[in-house]
Amino acid sequence: MSFPITRHRRLRGTAGIRGMVRETVLNTLDFIQPIFVTYGTGVKSEIGSMPGVYHFSLDMLKAEVDEIAALGIPAVLLFGIPETKDAIGTSGFADDGIVQEATRLIKQWYPELLVVADTCLCEFTDHGHCGMVHTHVVDGVVHGDVINDASLELLTRTAVSQAKAGADIIAPSNMMDGFVQAIRTGLDENGFEHVPIMSYSVKYASAFYGPFREAADSAPQFGNRKTYQMDPANLREAIREADSDVLEGADMLMVKPALAYLDVIRTIRDQFDLPLVAYNVSGEYSMVKAAALQGWIDEQAVVLEMLTGMKRAGADIIITYFAKDAARWLRG
Repeated sequence: MSFPITRHRRLRGTAGIRGMVRETVLNTLDFIQPIFVTYGTGVKSEIGSMPGVYHFSLDMLKAEVDEIAALGIPAVLLFGIPETKDAIGTSGFADDGIVQEATRLIKQWYPELLVVADTCLCEFTDHGHCGMVHTHVVDGVVHGDVINDASLELLTRTAVSQAKAGADIIAPSNMMDGFVQAIRTGLDENGFEHVPIMSYSVKYASAFYGPFREAADSAPQFGNRKTYQMDPANLREAIREADSDVLEGADMLMVKPALAYLDVIRTIRDQFDLPLVAYNVSGEYSMVKAAALQGWIDEQAVVLEMLTGMKRAGADIIITYFAKDAARWLRG
C-alpha cells in the first residue's frame, strides 16, 4: 500500500496517539547522577565550566543526596577531590579517603540509594594520569609512560577499599589492559563476590572531557591519555575492548562519551547482551548549558531529545549531569 491509502501522519495526530506508539521512553530509573566530593567544611562551590554542578564537602553533602533521593534517581556516581596527592594516588585507596567517607555517609542516610564508585587514580595522583608513571626529562621537558601492570595493583586496592566502604557498584575508568580481571579477582578474594563491575569498556581520548578535568582537578601534568584511552576514529577497536571486558568478568559495559558516539553505543548493544551504560559527559553538558544561557536553545527540549537519542541507540543506563533536571521534567 502507498499514499493516499497509507498515511503515516495518522499516528502523529494527537499527544495521546503519539504517546501510545512511542518506541523509546525515558524513565528516571535510567539515570545516574554524578557527585563531586571534596575536603574541607562548608564547601558548596559551583564549578565554573559546569553551571549547576558543585563541589561538596562532606558536611554539605546531605542536602544534595536528599534532593537526588526525593526525585527518585536510583544511583549516584562518586568522584573525589582529595586534600593531598602523590605519585601513586594513595588517597584513592585509603580507608579514610574522600570517596570512602562519602560512601559511608550516603549508605547511612539512604541504604537503598546505589553508590557507584569511580575507580581511577587521576584525581589522586600529582601527575594527573590514571595509573603509575615512569617519568624522564628530555631537553627540560618531562615525559612519562603509564605503567600498565603495576597500575593494576593500585587500582585493585582502590576498588577493594571502595567496596569495604559500602559501594554497591565498582566503575573502573582507567583503561589499563586487564583492569577488569584484576579488580574482579581482588574483589572476590576479599569477600566482595556480590559487587558488580560497571566497566568503562569503551572510553575514548575525547575533547569532551575538558570541564570534568576542572571539576576533578585531574588534568595530566604532562603528555596526554592517548596511549591508553581509545582513538575517537575507531569503531572496531571498541568491540575488541568490550569483548575483553566481558571475558574478564564485567557485569555492565559503558561507552564514554555518548553524544558523538551513538554509533558505538548501537554497535556494542548489537554485539553484547550485558547492560549498557552511556556517559553523557561534561563537555556535552556544558555546551547545552552555555547555549541555553544565551537563549539559543530550549534546554529542556534539547536535553530530553539528547537523552532519548542515547537510549534509542541502545543504552539501558545514562550517567548524566542533567539527571536531576531530567527527573523534574519527566515528572512535569
